[in-house]
Amino acid sequence: MNIACWSGPRNLSTAMMYAFGARDDCGVWDEPFYAAYLSRTGIAHPMGAEIIAAGIPDPAEVARRCAAPAPGGQAHFYLKLMTHHHLQGDSLDWASEAAHVFLIRHPARVLASYAAKRENPTLADIGFAQQCAIFDAVRARGWRYAVIDSHDIRHAPEAALGALCAAIGLDFDPAMLAWPAGGHADDGVWASHWYDAVHRSTGFAGAEGPLPAVAPELAAVHDAALPHYQRMQAETLRTSA
Repeated sequence: MNIACWSGPRNLSTAMMYAFGARDDCGVWDEPFYAAYLSRTGIAHPMGAEIIAAGIPDPAEVARRCAAPAPGGQAHFYLKLMTHHHLQGDSLDWASEAAHVFLIRHPARVLASYAAKRENPTLADIGFAQQCAIFDAVRARGWRYAVIDSHDIRHAPEAALGALCAAIGLDFDPAMLAWPAGGHADDGVWASHWYDAVHRSTGFAGAEGPLPAVAPELAAVHDAALPHYQRMQAETLRTSA
């Protein structure tokens, strides 16, 4: 089974990749479309030149590899996909046989984390609108999907991941609850900029506290993202299966 996990940045997405990568039966791919996204849009990102050089700038080739089995021969292939890397007009046909996971997080938490790494994020940068559009496309096609909130994973990792695995037709593996500190062999080249906190982790952090205050300069972005988050939250672990 190929598992297409769609999230925005700063969304527990790397920890989720580590959780699936801790399974003996699962290969992972970290943000496969990142180089193609930067190459096609020209958007300036930290380490942008290095990301393009290390990745695959042709989205058609990335899609072909995403549809293929895990290159390591594992039974499952987990794709950590950023929703904003999927540009308007891009086809999802490559993912017709995948199980789709939509990983969501409250925009106040996303913005607090993102702004610490890259200044002045826009709504397009954090992927909320794109996630809803991909969700609509997946649901319209009748493909298998599940929506899960990062808050629920951190609050009760075993219960949340068990429910997610059941929703997509995968047996839960307790190995998903822990991983070695220091990163994953399949981390993207950008890990040195973005992954310092998760590299110090050996499992999911505990339950989150109150929502952080939104900086005044990010209030408009937060307010635009919030309806998209609320719409997806209403679908949490309601699946097509």
